[in-house]
Order: sequence, then C-alpha cells, then structure tokens
Amino acid sequence: MILEKNTLLAINGGGITASMVNAVRQVFQFIFDLGKSIGSSISRMVSGNYC
Repeated sequence: MILEKNTLLAINGGGITASMVNAVRQVFQFIFDLGKSIGSSISRMVSGNYC
C-alpha cells in the first residue's frame, strides 16, 4: 500500500504510550517512597527508636 502525501499529512496518532504511563507511575512511586522514608525518619526521631 502506497500512501500519497495528502494522506500522510492527515494521519494523527501517538497519544499516550505505555512508556509515558510507566514514567509517570515511576515518578509518583518515587515521591511516595520518599515521603514514606521521611515520615519514618521523623517518627523514629520523635520516639527515640534508632535501631
């Protein structure tokens, strides 16, 4: 199948890909893990448990 120039210009696509979704998920996971570790550190400092 050979497409003409007008047909090629009319093609839309490339919206959300799996790699973009995975990258966004990894960013949220990193922020969540960072908050969890900071919260755990604050909790251990307040309670005095450093083991």
